Amino acid sequence: MTGVDIVTVRPEDGAGRLDRWFRRHYPALSHGRLEKLLRTGQVRVDGKRARAGDPVEPGQMVRVPPLPDAPATDPTAGPRVRPHDVALLRDAVLYRDDWAIVINKPAGLAVQGGTNTERHVDALLDGLRFDSEERPRLVHRLDKDTSGVLLIARTQAAATFFTRAFRDKTTRKIYWAIVTGLPQPPQGRIDLALAKSAGGARGHERVRADAEGKDAVTYYRVIDQAGARASWLALLPVTGRTHQLRAHCAALGTPILGDGKYGGSAAQLPGGAAAHQLHLHARSLAVPHPAGGTLRVTAPLPPHMRRMWEFFGFAADTEDPFAELELPA
Repeated sequence: MTGVDIVTVRPEDGAGRLDRWFRRHYPALSHGRLEKLLRTGQVRVDGKRARAGDPVEPGQMVRVPPLPDAPATDPTAGPRVRPHDVALLRDAVLYRDDWAIVINKPAGLAVQGGTNTERHVDALLDGLRFDSEERPRLVHRLDKDTSGVLLIARTQAAATFFTRAFRDKTTRKIYWAIVTGLPQPPQGRIDLALAKSAGGARGHERVRADAEGKDAVTYYRVIDQAGARASWLALLPVTGRTHQLRAHCAALGTPILGDGKYGGSAAQLPGGAAAHQLHLHARSLAVPHPAGGTLRVTAPLPPHMRRMWEFFGFAADTEDPFAELELPA
């Protein structure tokens, strides 16, 4: 049992979502329990009621109520870091300057920790300091089983800038996926609101179509196909909801290959090929750069997806299929 604490968001925490701040400093506190504390006004930011997705910045004051089932942990005591994992992350660096690091996140590596998840990018960020005195900071996330472009800020100022870019939707992210079947029509816009299903523990989250849920918009286009068996899709999300691309592809009737959570047996190929790996990859990111201009980075396919590209005879590259698409402000 702890008493009420008023905790100041530290400079090294950077800017980010309130629920992620809690996840980092109070990892034993479940998301459901945090939501309840927020609904009842027991957690406040600068004296005001808050929501899980609200942004918090260094200097703000967070009211942390007694947590009988979730004692606070020492923020400086992180999980055990394996040198092999640090080397893996360094080898995954695609781009680095004084403001940003971009990695090609491996599939299967979580971005942040949670219950029974000690191996994650956030725990390894000290290994990406290079010559900087500041610890790098996460500014967005990918699902554990999604590979590809992950942007990391090298300074507090960069974190604030990039976090605002994601919040204001001035970024442009393109994903590649293999889906089972052939979407009809072969290109279009999915506008399907999503809501989190009740009762899902973190790590077992699931979303569902719900007219009362949060707006979720994705553009898609078939780049190539293996008859009606499978298709290579390019996906451009306008919003960034949990499992958005997975749920939207399933709603088309063409779930992402290997996505048993949303596609069940329909997410598999005859014979069970690639049955246990999600074929979703964050291929490219374009984001405003704090020093001016635009930072553009492309990530090569991970091994399990490259094998399927070869299996189907798909080309390994393509022009931006959404180059002429103007996204709404």
